[in-house]
Order: sequence, then structure tokens, then C-alpha cells
Amino acid sequence: MSNTSSSSSNRVVVPEAKEAMDKFKMEIADELGVPLTNGYNGNLTSYQNGSVGGYMVKKMIEEQEKKMAGK
Repeated sequence: MSNTSSSSSNRVVVPEAKEAMDKFKMEIADELGVPLTNGYNGNLTSYQNGSVGGYMVKKMIEEQEKKMAGK
């Protein structure tokens, strides 16, 4: 499946959230001990980069579940 409007699938759906998502990504990377920097991170392994994205999703799902449960 190709996306003609962008060459990257890593886009923020709500543009106003981009800064917050970048901050969240850096917090998660720090928490996991992944030396993520702003800009190019080609020196990191797929495992390291994937662990940041995967943990971000896990945390977002946990937060949404709490909201849905009224906590």
C-alpha cells in the first residue's frame, strides 16, 4: 500500500500533537535506555528503534484503557 501524499508512514495524524509526540518519544527512549537523538538515528538498531515505538503504543493503550474504565 502506498501513500501518495507522503513518502513516510510516520506522520502525526493531528499536527497539533507533533511536539507532544516527539517529547513522549524522547521520554520513552530515555526510560528504555535507548540513545535516541533529534534528527538522524541510523546508528541505532531496528530493535532499539522498534522498542521505542512499541512501548509508546503500549503506554498509549494503557492510558486509553484507564480513561475508558473511568480511572
